[in-house]
Amino acid sequence: MSPIAYIAAIVALTVILFVSNKLPVVLVAMITALALWASGVLTIEQALGGFGDPAVIFIASLFVISAGLEITGVTAWAGQLLIRGAGKESRTRLLVLTMGLVALLTALISVNGAVAALLPVVVVIAVRLKRFSSQLLMPLVFAAHAGSKLALTGSPVNVLVSDAGYDAGVGAFGFFEFGLVGLPLLAGTMAIIILFGRHLLPERNGAAMPADFSRHAKTLVEQYGLESGIHQMRVRATSAYVGAPASSIDLSGAANLQLVAVQDGETGGPLHRAAIAEGDYVLMRGDNDAVARLAADMHLAFREKTGTSSGEDMLFNRRSGLAEVVIPPRSGLIGRKVFPGMVTESGDLIVLAVQRGGNQIGDAEGGGGRSGGTTLQAGDTMLLQGTWKALDVHLDDPDVLVVSSPELVRRQAVPMGPGAWQAIVVLIAMVLLLATGIVPPAVAGLLAAGAMILAGIMTVEQTYRAIGWTTVILVGAMMPLSTAMVETGAAKLMAEQLVDLVGDAGPVALLAGLFVMTAVLGQLISGPVALRAGLFVMTAVLGQLISNTATALIIIPIGVAAATTMGVSPRPVLMSTSVAAAAAFLTPIATPTNLMVMGPGGYAFSDYWKLGLPLLMWFFVVSVFVVPLIWRF
Repeated sequence: MSPIAYIAAIVALTVILFVSNKLPVVLVAMITALALWASGVLTIEQALGGFGDPAVIFIASLFVISAGLEITGVTAWAGQLLIRGAGKESRTRLLVLTMGLVALLTALISVNGAVAALLPVVVVIAVRLKRFSSQLLMPLVFAAHAGSKLALTGSPVNVLVSDAGYDAGVGAFGFFEFGLVGLPLLAGTMAIIILFGRHLLPERNGAAMPADFSRHAKTLVEQYGLESGIHQMRVRATSAYVGAPASSIDLSGAANLQLVAVQDGETGGPLHRAAIAEGDYVLMRGDNDAVARLAADMHLAFREKTGTSSGEDMLFNRRSGLAEVVIPPRSGLIGRKVFPGMVTESGDLIVLAVQRGGNQIGDAEGGGGRSGGTTLQAGDTMLLQGTWKALDVHLDDPDVLVVSSPELVRRQAVPMGPGAWQAIVVLIAMVLLLATGIVPPAVAGLLAAGAMILAGIMTVEQTYRAIGWTTVILVGAMMPLSTAMVETGAAKLMAEQLVDLVGDAGPVALLAGLFVMTAVLGQLISGPVALRAGLFVMTAVLGQLISNTATALIIIPIGVAAATTMGVSPRPVLMSTSVAAAAAFLTPIATPTNLMVMGPGGYAFSDYWKLGLPLLMWFFVVSVFVVPLIWRF
């Protein structure tokens, strides 16, 4: 067999395996790369060379940036702004704000990151406003597809297209150059969804709606009886407590007072120093008058909780949080004695309260105080308080079962947490580097990811977990297919055949049953316009069945070769391919984000094309008629 015949067979097998969904996409991609080597089409260095490509490294770094923004609560802050701005009555305002926000985030951190960050927020909005989640989640994803064309960082396809332009000798696309086509795409998408979405989308909710953690702290504080009488007092320089060990604070003689904890003034966690210093905090529970007398006697700055009658603001904030844990059977903690205010063995967490059977265990039950303590049994629950880092690290313990992950709670309920401003600065710096072109995109991404680690926003282990390895491996393994198509002449041959089909006779309506409009346009347009129409249909249809990134890797070399054969600039052809790759609306398997909302939105397979078809038509119009007005042949 000739190399071109091998290429044809490998491409056909790859598409069949992608569509059948019998094997994981990363395995299909690796089979493709190895098949190119085994057939002798590429050397082993060429077949595996995609994993070292700068575009792959840049895509991986975007996952780290996205995770950093989410971990620090930047996305939670954006979500809260959305809730406040949307209101309760206006469907249009809610959709406009939701789609605008996800489009903006997508432009900066990619489709997957933006949708993953805002998905729980939008579901919570649906729950709070008593709206069907199906009316909000598909618009969220489809607006993200349109938003991916606002900037270079919006999609891996953008990076691939820009690199292809550079390799073709017509220059890479600028960072914000994609926005010239992205803005009309987004505007049309929003208009179609607002005008027709209510009728084209089902009215359903997902079978399992995620929990709303926005009032998590208040719920825990009320459940454990801490909603009243909690006070946090700062130790003054003249206080008798200064220089004394924390264990010296004895409130046994004070009526209606209970010491909860002594906190480090800098970290908000349990005091690790041998002596109390000015600025540390004494957290106690008791009668207001009794606490006021103690504050006066011991020179403590009296700080009542703010805003409400509950103490959640003192226990749950940017620095520290709460976690509820259950003692499972066979736990090593069974038989241990604990008491409110006790510091755990790690030294980083404080036991605030203990319950058994949903009831508070106190002195009346025989030992809730410091003197006796409570002997833990299987099924007991404890409320723990500490810094967010301590909760993340020390609750990964088989001796306890965490009711709600502190990390999930923090991401949803703590906007603009520690490191938020550093993360925003890192993001802005990366965008400036990309926009000015001072360094290559891969370098800008690596610098930003490294800054996230150096700033303490993320650990190295968190960066490993943040990277979407499926996407990285898919792109790295599929890139050699483009190389093989160019080197063997397969791309040129397919381009020549495509040009012959769409030449003077106009565009051929590829898969006309799925896109009838193409056949109509075929009688009216010809030449380069027909080339774009044919490429759009090929890319868009493939994009409904397999990954749009994989589709772009297959179509890009064909488009460049076809443009060269016709003697026109590849730039509009590449941009048209990029737009078509984003038009993944018709099936849930077209993109990971389409599939991501299927469960929470309660969607069926057939729900996607109803709203997706008019959007696909709009993308076709922009791809064929708007693109050449901006990027001339």
